[in-house]
Amino acid sequence: MDIVSIISNELEVKNSQVEAAIKLIDEGNTIPFISRYRKEVTGSLNDLQLRTLFDRLSYLRNLQDKKEQVLRTIEEQGKLTEEIKNEIDKATTLVAVEDIYRPFRPKRRTRGLIARERGLEPLAKAIMEQKEENIEDLASTFINEEKEILTVEDAINGAKDIIAEDIGDEADYRTWIRKKTFNEGLIVSTGKNLDSKSVYWMYNEFSEKLTTIPGYRVLAINRGEAEKALSVKIEAPVDEIKDYFNKRLIKKNSTTEALMEEAYVDAYNRLIAPSIERELRNELTDKAQEGAINVFGKNLSALLMQQPIANKVVMGWDPAFRTGCKLAVVDGTGKVLATKVIFPTAPTTEAKIKQAKKDLVDLINTYNVELISLGNGTASRESEQIIVDLLKEIDKKVYYVITNEAGASVYSASKEATVEFPNFDVGQRSAISIARRVQDPLAELVKIDPKAIGVGQYQHDMNQKRLGEALTNVVEDCVNSVGVDLNTASASLLEYVSGVTKAVGKNIVAYREENGSFKNRKELLKVPKLGPKAFVQCAGFLRINNGDNILDKTGVHPESYEKTTELLNILGITTEDLLSGKSLNEKFRDVNIEEMAKKLDIGEETLVDIIDELKKPGRDPRQDMPAPILKADVMELDDLKEGMILKGTVRNVIDFGAFVDIGVHQDGLVHISQLSDKYVKNPLTVVSVGDI
Repeated sequence: MDIVSIISNELEVKNSQVEAAIKLIDEGNTIPFISRYRKEVTGSLNDLQLRTLFDRLSYLRNLQDKKEQVLRTIEEQGKLTEEIKNEIDKATTLVAVEDIYRPFRPKRRTRGLIARERGLEPLAKAIMEQKEENIEDLASTFINEEKEILTVEDAINGAKDIIAEDIGDEADYRTWIRKKTFNEGLIVSTGKNLDSKSVYWMYNEFSEKLTTIPGYRVLAINRGEAEKALSVKIEAPVDEIKDYFNKRLIKKNSTTEALMEEAYVDAYNRLIAPSIERELRNELTDKAQEGAINVFGKNLSALLMQQPIANKVVMGWDPAFRTGCKLAVVDGTGKVLATKVIFPTAPTTEAKIKQAKKDLVDLINTYNVELISLGNGTASRESEQIIVDLLKEIDKKVYYVITNEAGASVYSASKEATVEFPNFDVGQRSAISIARRVQDPLAELVKIDPKAIGVGQYQHDMNQKRLGEALTNVVEDCVNSVGVDLNTASASLLEYVSGVTKAVGKNIVAYREENGSFKNRKELLKVPKLGPKAFVQCAGFLRINNGDNILDKTGVHPESYEKTTELLNILGITTEDLLSGKSLNEKFRDVNIEEMAKKLDIGEETLVDIIDELKKPGRDPRQDMPAPILKADVMELDDLKEGMILKGTVRNVIDFGAFVDIGVHQDGLVHISQLSDKYVKNPLTVVSVGDI
């Protein structure tokens, strides 16, 4: 099997690009590293292409291993023919290989196997050949009390079991029936004692073609079935399948036509249909899950890549009723300055509200709070009203922002939060997390299991291992595309950096605490368990803002420092120029990339990346994303009128539209049909989490 050609055709790239990428992967290089620093080698394959390549490479290598195992097993049985070998060689899926292998797989004691043990194979062969004038006379010769064949009917039934099993094992039949059932079959669901208020009511007496049913409906039906609210089946084009068998198995004017028909109907109903139904349901589910994981991944990416509100003193507000609202004030670097619990929400009193406002004013004035980050959970609406009333009463300009607090409670009760904030309780940690989320969404959200962030659909119904892997890849790509401040990053952020394991991430933090800030990237080699190979993978993604070398602040890899210095000398750019913060676009505008790359003996793609980094050293790519909406007033649901035009923040994108927070406590659904004046097949093509 030519794995390279298969992948290059699927990705529509050259064989040489795929070969190079596979070689780099096999050498232990990470996807972010290959994507960013080995563009010349792979012909600039991006991380999405490389992730797809990696998944297909794993599948095709598994397929190759399966083929070799099947060939070995059949050969050991002495049944391998050139025809079977060719069929296995041509198979492009694991299902196809399993179909070919089915007749040779060791069987449990089936009805067909028992009939064979009783010596009824010659009778089965005679029925299949359809030449015998009187099959009952032949069947009577097989009656044998010792073998438990007591009547002619026993003999014929045993022979039919053999025929049914042979038909059921025939790969060509299964392939045709599977394809026919998928192309023309329906998925049908029926409610079990449902009433019209049930969330599954729309799936009562429901049917849809297998070829057109969208993934979210497949997942909804699966959930309804798992909760025993629905019974589900696949309705196949049975009459056409029967005609197919007739044409292939029945000879005209045959004396055993009726017996053959009984055998193939039994083969279909008992052996073929149930397994094909399982396979197609699994296939639909896998496809739906992949689609949902893809949506989840894109939503997560958009959430992680939200523009940070940097260098502001922020008050995090974790709203609640009975237990009080937890507040945490953090400085521009995320350091906790103060915490407080106030009771402005019901059940409360005028005195408590007055005291809460006094405490708020004291905190705002003492720490010069510029922004309040209010969690969107229980009591958020009531807390928002208090904030707006207060902001009208004070003469200081303070804004507030509604922050999605999904996963904050998961983080605040975690072992990691206990280690990070041993002197704070769960509520205080949650408020700290809500404050820090607006300062640097990426750095804060990586501390939470991606599955707990709540920007997906049907996430609990999916293959959790596959979902976890996919979301980890998304976080990894986001972290590495932004880069990480080596002197402030937490261990949980560092472990997503290319080449950095969980243990090495902890070692980096421990080294930093013991020896002070890193002065240069080379110092990383002193970190325990971070060897030269890991250094190559991670160095370009780790930033040092006030170190010995200005290039350590950029995404330029240390392996390119010498060439970068040479470039700067040729262009007459000094370290002071780089540190000044002034735009250097003019200095680079007239560079002829092709000529300069030859002069420096460096790849053109690498040169372009180096120049981009030098134009704005330390630039954060998230600055191009929409900024969060900062508010100074509040709306009620009753304030909404038809025809109003409102600004809102997209909180979640799903297959049938997008949920948008317009500041009335409950997100509004913009249905897929209303997202654009053009036809929209997939909402993600027009809208992302965090969009305004």
